[in-house]
Amino acid sequence: MFKILLALHLLFAVFAVGPLVHAATTAARGVRTGNGIATAYSARMLKIYSYASVLVILVGGGLMSSKRHGKTVAEFSDVWIWLSVLLWLVAVALVLALIVPALERATKLIAEQQSVVSLTGRVAAAGGIVGLIFAAIVFLMVYQPGS
Repeated sequence: MFKILLALHLLFAVFAVGPLVHAATTAARGVRTGNGIATAYSARMLKIYSYASVLVILVGGGLMSSKRHGKTVAEFSDVWIWLSVLLWLVAVALVLALIVPALERATKLIAEQQSVVSLTGRVAAAGGIVGLIFAAIVFLMVYQPGS
């Protein structure tokens, strides 16, 4: 069961978190170029993959509580587990509360042929932070500090 859960956890991470990070880190391009189609598409992708990333957490919880060599793999009290979940929450909150609304606003402003220059930095900075947060989560999952 451990190997199945590990495979599913990795697959969901690659196919949900990968596109989420990509969309977050490249979303500012549509704002910068004034491409309303790109900003709308980026906002939609970010919403879909943010919600899909919940699967990584759910399967990770199952993986954490599974047995390997007669021992539970990890406990939620392990620093690398709770810190990873906390970082995931921060990243998803940044996406859904900051980046997506900014992209939706940019899409509207572009359609009205208004300037979106003020949104470019916000989207780019938040997208970069989201990328760094998920890099930190990967580090925590691999290194497992404290275990």
